[in-house]
Amino acid sequence: MSDRIHKTEDPFLQEARLQSKNPALRELSEEVTERKQRHESTPEKVPRKLSVSEFNTALVHFYRGEVQRSNTWRRRLDTTTNWAVLTAGATLSFVFSSPSNPHFAIPINTLLVTIFLFMEARRYRYYEVWANRVRAIEAGYFGPMLSHHCIPPDTEWAEHVSENLLRPTFPIGEWKALGMRLRANYAWIYVLLALSWGLKVYIHPSPATDFSEFVDRAHVGLVPGWVVIGAGILFNLVIFAITLATVERKIHSREVEPDHEIDWQPLKQENDETWTEELNKQNDAR
Repeated sequence: MSDRIHKTEDPFLQEARLQSKNPALRELSEEVTERKQRHESTPEKVPRKLSVSEFNTALVHFYRGEVQRSNTWRRRLDTTTNWAVLTAGATLSFVFSSPSNPHFAIPINTLLVTIFLFMEARRYRYYEVWANRVRAIEAGYFGPMLSHHCIPPDTEWAEHVSENLLRPTFPIGEWKALGMRLRANYAWIYVLLALSWGLKVYIHPSPATDFSEFVDRAHVGLVPGWVVIGAGILFNLVIFAITLATVERKIHSREVEPDHEIDWQPLKQENDETWTEELNKQNDAR
């Protein structure tokens, strides 16, 4: 068999092929030459379309991963809420256990609960990222696939998920996240702490006879009582304003609905003839 030498072949490989009588070495040199002459390809230059089975397998594994991430961040939300509830309960138990215990432990606990609120709002934004993707896949892919109605598949869900994967963004802002967590849990904790503080100042060491005595008891060290009361009122007004200002968001960010309207029907048992007719209609529509 005659050896053909390519014009662009490396001189060292060319000499090895001509002078070597070892078939293995000659075959190796030919393979190296072929690899050097082969054009490099990238996914952008040589696009490859996934088959249906490959797409379904990849999507199922991706969906399971996103659900796991969503559940992980959901548990983190519950953790900070539990911290706030436990610290509030422990503080109130301490304050009301004895008339001599100071009332300013409640405002201190209020600041601690506020720290938990900001932590939970930040975690909620991350939770929304994963929940948004999960809801998009459920509404755009699994919903039409599992329904026996002739529901056209949503053409925007894949683009939505792809865009979010390539350029991840938070679907909800910081202030709206604060408002969501306030309306869900923390507003009630703040109301409980404020009422408990007022009750503590009023009844200990004995019920106050008038408002001036109540103001005098509210002092903390050198800070007069009216300053403490004013700061508390201002703080709760800000919390109340944030709660109301963020209620404008009508649709939850993770509720990614398709463009068309889906007529949800309750589960019902159908006979074989009805089911066969429905399948025939779907085949005709396709």
